[in-house]
Amino acid sequence: MGRIGAVGIGLGLGLVIVALVVVVAAGRGVFGSHEGPGTIRGPRQAPEQIAARSYADAGAAKAIGVARPKQILFGDLHVHTTVSFDAFMTSVPMLGGEGSRPQADACDFARHCSALDFWSLNDHAEAMTQRNWDESVQSLRECNAIAGDPQNPDTVAYLGWEWTNVGRSPEKHWGHKNVVIRGLEDGEIPTRPVAAANVVRTTIQVRPSIWANGLLSLLGGDDRYDDLATFFAERSSTGLCPAGLSLDELPEGCIDGAEDPSELFGRLDEWQERGVESVVIPHGTTWGMYTPTASDWKKQITRAQHDPARQTLLEIYSGHGNSDAYRDWRGVDVQPDGSVRCPEPSEGYLPRCWHAGELIRERCLEEDESVGECEARAVRARQLAADAGGQAHLTVPGYDAREWLDAGQCTDCDEPSFNYRPGGAAQYILALRDFDGEGEPLRARMGFMASSDNHKARPGTGYKEVGRQAMSESRARTELSGVLADVFRRPETERASESVPFDVETSPLAGFQLFEMERQASYFMTGGLIAAHSEGRDRDSIWRAMQRREVYGTSGPRMLLWFDLLNAPGSRGREVPMGSDVAMHASPIFRVRAVGSFEQKPGCPEWSFDALGEEGVARVCAGECYHPSDARRPIERIEVVRVLPQARPDEPVTPLIQDPWQVFECEGDPAGCSVVFSDPDYQRTGRDAVYYVRAFEGSKPTINADGVSCLYDDSGNCTSVDICGLDGNASDECLGEAEPKAWSSPIFVDWAPAG
Repeated sequence: MGRIGAVGIGLGLGLVIVALVVVVAAGRGVFGSHEGPGTIRGPRQAPEQIAARSYADAGAAKAIGVARPKQILFGDLHVHTTVSFDAFMTSVPMLGGEGSRPQADACDFARHCSALDFWSLNDHAEAMTQRNWDESVQSLRECNAIAGDPQNPDTVAYLGWEWTNVGRSPEKHWGHKNVVIRGLEDGEIPTRPVAAANVVRTTIQVRPSIWANGLLSLLGGDDRYDDLATFFAERSSTGLCPAGLSLDELPEGCIDGAEDPSELFGRLDEWQERGVESVVIPHGTTWGMYTPTASDWKKQITRAQHDPARQTLLEIYSGHGNSDAYRDWRGVDVQPDGSVRCPEPSEGYLPRCWHAGELIRERCLEEDESVGECEARAVRARQLAADAGGQAHLTVPGYDAREWLDAGQCTDCDEPSFNYRPGGAAQYILALRDFDGEGEPLRARMGFMASSDNHKARPGTGYKEVGRQAMSESRARTELSGVLADVFRRPETERASESVPFDVETSPLAGFQLFEMERQASYFMTGGLIAAHSEGRDRDSIWRAMQRREVYGTSGPRMLLWFDLLNAPGSRGREVPMGSDVAMHASPIFRVRAVGSFEQKPGCPEWSFDALGEEGVARVCAGECYHPSDARRPIERIEVVRVLPQARPDEPVTPLIQDPWQVFECEGDPAGCSVVFSDPDYQRTGRDAVYYVRAFEGSKPTINADGVSCLYDDSGNCTSVDICGLDGNASDECLGEAEPKAWSSPIFVDWAPAG
């Protein structure tokens, strides 16, 4: 070999080494930036702006006859920033993301875009570093400091996190819970959050390797991919803390994990002994995208897995839709031996496993196979789909979202969550009792609230039905390619006329690859709000309202709602509000008063521009703010739901839920609607009862209200769909008609014998 050849080889090897060094450096996040908390831009709202909101609500309360009204304050206790793993992943250009949305943006949005009275930060704990946690604490402290007088702030920002347990089987799935902390000073907060241990392990599995991370950074074509490489690199050495350790024994830097709710509550008990007060709010109880088909909340209403002192509120509505209504159908029928079978279709519900069989039958007949052969394939397809549970769609090769029509959806529910799971419906949870153990049977006495579950640092997005891609989790349809695409995109399979088995425990697929992201996009709403009947605007007053369960939820608009028991024993004529527990013998008498929300004007008020400037309003608020006119929308009707908790372990639940139990049509008066009603059956039945109400405004165009937008034949069967984000309508708002609504917290009336 000549000298020139040797030099060439040397140069080639040198270039390869340099290239490898660059890739490794990129994979370790050298070229990206840490996802910091950002800088809060806007000043405190003007006191007169805050006073104007309070004055308007107080005037409405007086007009409808509320004698001693507390303030009604609106908030959002379910807010993510791009500190959350899924939020960061979907923030990149490839997925139509907007880039960094840090904690400071959430503070600015709450004050100057949505004009919220309170909100909390609930980033996923499962991939949060200690640095992220410390920065969140500091950012919230700055947000509260800017808010002004602690007794009359423009907003109250609470610290919290989301505990997100996604089990691959019903037995291992415990769902989603937001933890919200009362205080924010040293000694009042945990030094780190508590994560769902199984999801920490899963998240570690889906992180790209250092080589994939480096290529993503170098070839992504946008600085956001460099930042994503840094995001992954920061988590590369983060793992679970050893199990079974006390708080004092936990090593620095690791993630504190809990395998199930009992371990989460146990850790929060340890923190409470050190002065940390918290509330735990379950959410997503009917979501079908993550939840195994046969999941049932019955396993959570036990003395081990339910904490009645801490788990006192339930998120009934969010950007994922409504989790209110119970239905007696299930996605699969569980047999006595634990196996599952596919149920036949019923009114309002087409099981996904059944539809899998129909798809295979159609394909089989198209290939001119015999009717008998095609029926046999359909039977097998139904069973394989039932066995696959939440991944039934992966048993039919050649997945096309359009072919699945409205299978798995609650078609007679109001704005339901996707692939509805009735075993987690709020009504079902209220009806359940645990009769094991000594003493009184255990019940879940939870108040109702709503929030957004926004992943773009935008608390309280439901004030207008505009900006689908900014104000909901819906995204534009994009063609996925490259390293990152493999995290989201399931491998394509060839269309076939025979089904294939799928076992989630052994499948190499993970994360978003397992789910029907295309159809889910048609069920994302703009999100709801929690409303608190509070004695003041300060942190402690709002917290006490949550402790009393004197809260309610709305689907986004700021409707005013009062629901009171008028004849509680010992009340001396004073009304007992929503969320209360009462033991009584006489038939209860209730009053409901509801006032509609303000019609919204387009754009943003001048004070939003004064605070954030043109660029800030466009970037943070997406150009639309809470901007009320002087006109209130009328209340159309009020519905009353009655739930009779189980009196024995084997008592069927369906007859115990009366929805609606009573309905009152309203006159459309902008001043509101007021009704009084009683339960004449209470004394006759002699059993505990739970009551809550829903108030409805008139319907209006609402993002994703039509779900997959079925086209029906003359028999009422869905024959084709228009899935939001597909077929060229990615930029559409995907509007359908829906009624804005509010849910009161229940009033729990326990039967007390005479005397």
